[in-house]
Amino acid sequence: MKADIVIKNIDKLYTLKGANRARVKEEMKEVGLIENGTLAIEKDRIIYVGEGDLPADIEIDHNTLVIDGRGKTATPGLVDSHTHLVHGGSRENELAMKLKGVKYLDILEAGGGIHSTVNATKNASFDELYNKAKKSLDIMLSFGVTTVEAKSGYGLDDFETEIKQLEVAKKLNEDHPVDIVSTFMGAHAIPPKYKDEPEKFIQMIINEMIPQVAERKLAKFNDVFCEKGVFSIEESKEILEAGLKHGLLPKIHADEIEPLGGAELAAEVGCISADHLVAASEKGIEMMAEKGVVANLLPATSFNLQSGKYAKARTMIEKGVPVALSTDYNPGSCPTENLQLVMSFASLIFRMTPEEVLTAVTINGAAGLDLADEIGSIEVGKKADIVLFDAPNLEYIIYHFGINHTAKVIKAGKLAFEN
Repeated sequence: MKADIVIKNIDKLYTLKGANRARVKEEMKEVGLIENGTLAIEKDRIIYVGEGDLPADIEIDHNTLVIDGRGKTATPGLVDSHTHLVHGGSRENELAMKLKGVKYLDILEAGGGIHSTVNATKNASFDELYNKAKKSLDIMLSFGVTTVEAKSGYGLDDFETEIKQLEVAKKLNEDHPVDIVSTFMGAHAIPPKYKDEPEKFIQMIINEMIPQVAERKLAKFNDVFCEKGVFSIEESKEILEAGLKHGLLPKIHADEIEPLGGAELAAEVGCISADHLVAASEKGIEMMAEKGVVANLLPATSFNLQSGKYAKARTMIEKGVPVALSTDYNPGSCPTENLQLVMSFASLIFRMTPEEVLTAVTINGAAGLDLADEIGSIEVGKKADIVLFDAPNLEYIIYHFGINHTAKVIKAGKLAFEN
């Protein structure tokens, strides 16, 4: 074997090596630390991980990129498994309302919130959406993110806009180093024109939108905002089961504001992940643990909304729910691409250990995208997605918050970012 890239003398190499599935309970602390680590890459795959020097059967020559990891920390590429990447406009005009204590659902009721983003996205051209999302992807890559989930949901009843969002994500996935996994989320809100007849809109999603998205292979997942004033438990179940019939795996925005029973529904339907979960019930958490539903928690959203309420991460971990963490990057409730900041929030607010946090943004994030056999850990045969941090250890990355610790990012065996 001949190595194309070798990273040697890595002070702290966190491999996350082990079962290619979501980790739970004490497993979330098993991060596979190697000191004075070395790893080798051939093409887009990892061919060696270990301590000390390379074994004799791995060749290097003048074409091999050799990187000195002295004083650095290496981890698997980070996975941001919940974003609303492709959208038009921004909503800084809502800041004043938030500072006055106006609730999100009240902003939505007044015609703000998602409805203003829907209009901006509808009016934006393909190229405008592409360039805006590409800028955000560049930022995410600079923070060590190598895989991103991107939702539609800013077209709603304007199906052409939903398709435009998904087509932009598809083109970016082809053009950009970061891998993009798409989610169809036509069920993001009830359009104003269907406010009094929501069932008509639901039937449009089920009978017209989902079949076309699946036929055109524009999404892997189907998501719904299950919340008071948006989609009920019954409506959400109908939409998710319709997606399953067409091969779209179910995800759910669950119990973000009210304890509606979204966590229970996630377990019942067999969602790969349930996201937000700020108001999830004890029963819902237990059901998710039993069914292995990934809890995708979004602490920066709660922080930005200043609700004073956060998901019960410690309870979820203790009960055996696999926990992932994401930015929820979107123009309203969480306008940040900084997953490293989210990692610090999770530790400081959720009281998650650094090891649990790293697991949540690597192998558990990968599991929440049904990709744990391909990414999320550093081991032979897996895709060569690696982050080299200019930090002495994992704890320092989380402790020294608010800055970018990334030194280099290897994506699919290529140097994709260098600070």
